Amino acid sequence: MHIETRLTLKQLRAFVAVYRLGKLADAADELGVSLSAVSALIRQIEETLNTRLFDRSTRTLAPTRAADEAFGIAERILQDVVTLGSNFRDLSEGSRGRVHLAATPATAATLLPGTARRFARRYGNIQLVLDDCAPSQFLPHIVSERVEMGIGTPAPAGAGCDNRLILSDALQVVCAEDHPFAVRDEVPWRDLADVQLITFRGGPYGVRDLVDRTLMHVGAQPDVAHEVGFLETAAWMAASGLGVAILPAALAATHRHQGLATRPLVAPEVSRSIALVTKKGRSLSPACKLFVDMVVEDIGNVG
Repeated sequence: MHIETRLTLKQLRAFVAVYRLGKLADAADELGVSLSAVSALIRQIEETLNTRLFDRSTRTLAPTRAADEAFGIAERILQDVVTLGSNFRDLSEGSRGRVHLAATPATAATLLPGTARRFARRYGNIQLVLDDCAPSQFLPHIVSERVEMGIGTPAPAGAGCDNRLILSDALQVVCAEDHPFAVRDEVPWRDLADVQLITFRGGPYGVRDLVDRTLMHVGAQPDVAHEVGFLETAAWMAASGLGVAILPAALAATHRHQGLATRPLVAPEVSRSIALVTKKGRSLSPACKLFVDMVVEDIGNVG
């Protein structure tokens, strides 16, 4: 039998108060209970421990050696309970905590810098941890709970994840500043049949599938000159005149200073969705909810 499991916090509070104040009546006043209630709590502890804690007389209440030894332990237990409650309150209110999220380098660099900076200023006691992973690692990190959430391409049905769409990011054509597309106001998808295209391997970021489906829809079969794994690679190759790339508008906007021209793709207009992705059935921590609220606010301003 484990004796400690049979002692209650109410009993420990009564013992500490009686020991510290030296009188049952004073302890009862401090605890806001009756004198008989305090006396009963002390008696319960003594019966549970099979040890006398106080020697009683008509005028005095003297702690025994057992009480002397128990007081420090009981006081620490009660202080730990107070600390635990304070910690839980801080976590529930979001004044402390940790936000661990996944995003591809392109998504993180495009959408998160301003939010991360503002979040750190407002919630300095919350640690923000970013796992900047490859597209192929994005969903596995979420499903395995290596991270609490991810920001990126929505998870497909059956992946064991929930999606919250936060941005519809229009696809644009990206080319060198001296490319014929650069002098146009917009570019129809059908016109991509006459260019060398830089596209993506295996469908990362959700862009390749959108591009392939749209090109098939308009009946265009461009010359795929290069297949790459990262959006940044497609951008610098396009700037070098190695072909034209199709990038989400938010990312394309961050590369305009690198000798690139960006033009809207039309007929039809096509967008890539960005979502907050979480493991199905898992609730977010209070700290993570605060970050999500700020992301939605900031991305809403971007989109």
